[in-house]
Amino acid sequence: MDLRLIDHQTNMASSSYLRPFPTPPSLTPVMKEDGKCINWEELPSEITSSILRRLSSIDILENAQKVCTSWRGVCKDPVMWRKIDMRNPRNLVLNLEMMCRHAVDRSQGGLAEIDIWHFGTDSLLNYIADRSSNLRSLRLAMCSSITDVGLTEALVKLPLLEDLEVSYCSLSAESLKVVGQSCPNLKTLKLNREGFNRFPYESDDDALAIAETMPRLGHLQLFGNKLTEGGLNAILDNCLDLEHLDVRRCLNVYLFGDLKKRCSERVKVLRRPLDSIRGYPYEEAVNHMDTYEDLYADYYHESDSDYSEYDYDDYDYDDDFDPFKRSL
Repeated sequence: MDLRLIDHQTNMASSSYLRPFPTPPSLTPVMKEDGKCINWEELPSEITSSILRRLSSIDILENAQKVCTSWRGVCKDPVMWRKIDMRNPRNLVLNLEMMCRHAVDRSQGGLAEIDIWHFGTDSLLNYIADRSSNLRSLRLAMCSSITDVGLTEALVKLPLLEDLEVSYCSLSAESLKVVGQSCPNLKTLKLNREGFNRFPYESDDDALAIAETMPRLGHLQLFGNKLTEGGLNAILDNCLDLEHLDVRRCLNVYLFGDLKKRCSERVKVLRRPLDSIRGYPYEEAVNHMDTYEDLYADYYHESDSDYSEYDYDDYDYDDDFDPFKRSL
C-alpha cells in the first residue's frame, strides 16, 4: 500500500490533543490504485504501526488507541514505545505525568528514547530510570519541578545513556560531574541555560566538569553558558572526538586568533556566540532584553576585536537540520 495515501488520515490525530474528540473518530476507507477500497482496520499491523509512530505519544494515548480495536492492539505493542515523545504546549490540560508512566509501562523495559517538555517531577524521573535501564537518549526541557538532586539520582541509574539534553532545568556543575562519571558512553550533551546578556558573569564550572568526565563527547551544545575561553580550551583538550560545538550566546567566549584557529581545525560544525538563533527550539526561554546591536557592541568592546572579523551571516542555524539530533 502506498503510504503517501495516509497523510490526510493521520492529520485527524496529529496535534489533536489540543482539540480532543468528543467521540472516537471514524476511519474513512482508502482508495487503492486498482480502484478498490480498503478498510483501515484491515491494514497489516506493521503498516498501522508505521503510521501511528508518526504521532506523539500524547496523540496515541488520547486519540489513536481509541479509534478501533485493531489500532488499540497495535498501540499496546511494546515496540510502539521504544521512543516516547511527551513534548507538549505549556497550557495543555492533561495529567501528563500519569500518561508518561503509562507509556513507560507499555514499553516493558524496552524504552530507548524519551522527550519530556514542561512537566515532570523527581519521582517521575526515577520511575523511568528504574524501569528503563537500556535508555539511550533522555531529553528534558523547561521542567521546573525537577530538582538537581532528583535528576542526578535518576541519571546514575542509566549507565548506557548516550544522548542527554537538559535545557532550562536545574543541573549543577557538581551533579554534571557525577553524571559524566555514571554515563561513560555519553556522546551527545545539550546543556542549555538562560544566560546573561551583560557582563561580567563568568564560570567555567560546567566546562571543567565536562572536560574531566565526558571524554567521548562528539556533540556538545552549551547555549547561554557562562564559560570562558579557558573552559572551552579545557573541553578541546580532553574531548578529542568533538565534532559539533554550539556556543551561541556564550558571551564570555571570544572566538578570535588562536582559539578561532583551533576550533576551525578541531570542530566540523561550529555555532559561534553571536550566530543566529533562528530555528532554536527554545526561543521563548532566550533573554531578549538586549538587541543584537547591543550584544555586538558589548561583545566586541570586551574582546577588543574588530567587527570585520565576525560575519553574523556566516551560519544560518536551522533546527530542521540539526547535527546534534541522533536517531536510535
